[in-house]
Formats: sequence, C-alpha cells, structure tokens
Amino acid sequence: MRSVQRTPASTAVASSCDPGLFRDVSLVCLAGGVVGVSFGAIAVAGGLPVWVPVVMSLLVYAGSAQFSAVGVLLAGGGPVAAAATGLLLNTRTAAFSLAVAEHIGRGRLARLVGAHLVTDETVAFTLAQRDPARRRAAFWISGLGMFVVWNTGVLAGALAGSALGDTARYGLDAAFPAVLVALVLPSLRGDADIRRAALPGAALALAVTPAVPAGVPVLVALAGLVLHGRGRRRAGRRSV
Repeated sequence: MRSVQRTPASTAVASSCDPGLFRDVSLVCLAGGVVGVSFGAIAVAGGLPVWVPVVMSLLVYAGSAQFSAVGVLLAGGGPVAAAATGLLLNTRTAAFSLAVAEHIGRGRLARLVGAHLVTDETVAFTLAQRDPARRRAAFWISGLGMFVVWNTGVLAGALAGSALGDTARYGLDAAFPAVLVALVLPSLRGDADIRRAALPGAALALAVTPAVPAGVPVLVALAGLVLHGRGRRRAGRRSV
C-alpha cells in the first residue's frame, strides 16, 4: 500500500490545528454569544425594530461600538451621532489590522473578509501563536467562529426581545478580558520591551476609563507603542 507523501505546507496546516486553540476560542465564543443575546434584547426592548441590531451586527460587527451606537439612538440621538460614536470607538481596529495584516492572506477576498473579522479577540489569538502557519489558522478559526456565534446570539436576543432580562447579570462578559490577559501573558514574560510598553499603556487606559466612552481607553493604551518603538531602536543601535 503506497504511503501518502505530505508536503511541508500540508504539514504546517495540520500542525496549526491545536486542540487548545479550539478550546480557548470556544470559551470566548460562548461569552460572545451571551453578550450578543444581551445586545439584541436590549436594542429591541428599547424600541428598535428587530432588523436594526441584526443588520448592524452583520455590517459593523463591533460589540462596544454597537452598544454605544444603540445607546445614542435609544437616548434620542440621530443616526449621524450614532454612526460617529461607533466610528470613533472602532478606529482602534485600524492599528490592530496592521498587526495581523500579513497573517490574513494575500488575495483580495481574503483581505476584504479578514479586515471585517479583526477584533480585539482575533488579534490576541493571532499574536499569541509562535509561527506564521499557526497565526493564520488562529486568526481565521477565531474570526469566523466569533462572527457566526455573535450574529446568531444577536438574532436570538432580538427575537426574544425583553423576555430574557439583563443577561449582563450572569457575568460571562468577564470572559473577554480574562482570556485576553491569559493570551498576552506569555509575550509579557518573554519580552522586556513589550512589558515596558504595555504597563504605561495599561496605566493610561485605566486612568481615562471613568471619563471616556467604552472602547476609547484601548485607543489611549496604544500610546505605549511609542515606548516599544524606542526600545527596538535602542536595541538595534546596540547590535550594530
């Protein structure tokens, strides 16, 4: 019986299918689905038609931006104010996209779809991996999984309306920050430059949290990248 010769590419793809990755993505998807149900229920219970949270989730796909935009609408603000709020909170994904651009793929369709799937969680899952093959697999597994579960949850919540009550009381939304912290810890332990950049960025984000809308502290934390760049340049000069 002739044995099958495996190419390096197929070996890389097979090795990238890590059961631990599927487990971690599943946990985040579970939390995302619950938050999605909450978003759909809050939007419809506040008086918006079912199609608004559903279409918003498909086209915008950004939890904090969606909650903020719906909050503006329910408070009596117009569509322009709601869209401006969502765009402001979503500007952080521009920086995130640069961090994972090389792992999405080179085709136009892959880049178009991949850009829509960039979130805090997909970036964290991607950059937590050690090699390019695993990073690409992590991006697409987490991105597609969370997109499907989030939109399914929003649809379920919108159809249920106010019958579910406030799903935030279950506390499952805490899974997002917990998983993100777990994903970045290996990088923090292994790279002193990253630690020097992350700690001031985190401090700035915490300081402004009480005074700015949700999502903006993440933008402020990006100021830590300035320190990371300086550390890399100093290391480069020392190696010359």
